[in-house]
Amino acid sequence: MSVRFVPYVYDSTGSSVPITISRMTIEDAESTNTFPKWQTSWTSDFLLQDSFKCYTVKVDDELIALAAYEIQDSLLIVHIVYMESQPQSNPTMTDIRKYTGIGRLLIAYGIKLSVDNGFGGDVVLKAKSSELEQHYINDFGAVKLPVFDAGAPRYIIADEAAKQVLFSFLS
Repeated sequence: MSVRFVPYVYDSTGSSVPITISRMTIEDAESTNTFPKWQTSWTSDFLLQDSFKCYTVKVDDELIALAAYEIQDSLLIVHIVYMESQPQSNPTMTDIRKYTGIGRLLIAYGIKLSVDNGFGGDVVLKAKSSELEQHYINDFGAVKLPVFDAGAPRYIIADEAAKQVLFSFLS
């Protein structure tokens, strides 16, 4: 029996919608600068660093999300550097979202990358707001890590919590 990663999001009716995940192209990054503009320009020098692996999430040809991951071999972990959904699905930009479940999908994909790289599914990410902190803790079983600078709080999703997130996308 073969188990495979089957990614999806939900549309506004609550129905699951299959998506594709692939490496980000420069055209994908440039589309974040046109109407409707995304919160972040994915053409920034920061996001285009060679050490980051950026991926797109699409429904058919519609770009609905982007994520940047850093495979940290020396720490045996995947760092979810940044993730963002399209303006029509971004809860900070609209009240009625076109697609939901995007954040869970992007975290699950980071966990998948961790497993694929032999790291056991552990991922680390930062919470940019207190709402995100609670969301990561309550919905993903994240555990706060020590912070040694003035940056945003860091969290790890590992072990059973990571398995539960990943397993929701396996069939």
